[in-house]
Amino acid sequence: MARVVMMCGPSGSGKSVVARGLEADGWVRLSVDVEVWARGIREQPVAPAVADDVDAVLRARLLDLVARGRDVVLDYSFWARSTRDEYRELLRPLGVEPETWYVETPRDVAIARVAARRATGPDDVVLTPDIAAAHVDGFEPPTPDEGPLRVIPGDLPPVD
Repeated sequence: MARVVMMCGPSGSGKSVVARGLEADGWVRLSVDVEVWARGIREQPVAPAVADDVDAVLRARLLDLVARGRDVVLDYSFWARSTRDEYRELLRPLGVEPETWYVETPRDVAIARVAARRATGPDDVVLTPDIAAAHVDGFEPPTPDEGPLRVIPGDLPPVD
């Protein structure tokens, strides 16, 4: 049975660092930022129509990969419980209960990491200070009643 991990945390928390570790171990990493970057889009937030199209493409890939028995890490923010719930419902018919891996990072650390970004690649997307703060301040932390939850401290220096 395939496993699915939903990376969870605001921008700058360190989700992509953890997700790339799983990818190095053979998991397939799906990332909104990678998909948007591949389309030549460098500014965030993206237009709603683009966001909807990227979401549809990645959901279809996810379902295909899981049906083929592949382990998948979703390198998204999953900042709202409602989105996490949607993905649980999406995977339920396939018999998969996704694990939520929450990278718990202090606000000042996450915002400083975003401020240090230089748009060198899809995992280095530049956000304005206001957008970065909104991502952190509007984030809905996951709770154990949502399903399998692993909390990872995100206040450590990033791994290169």
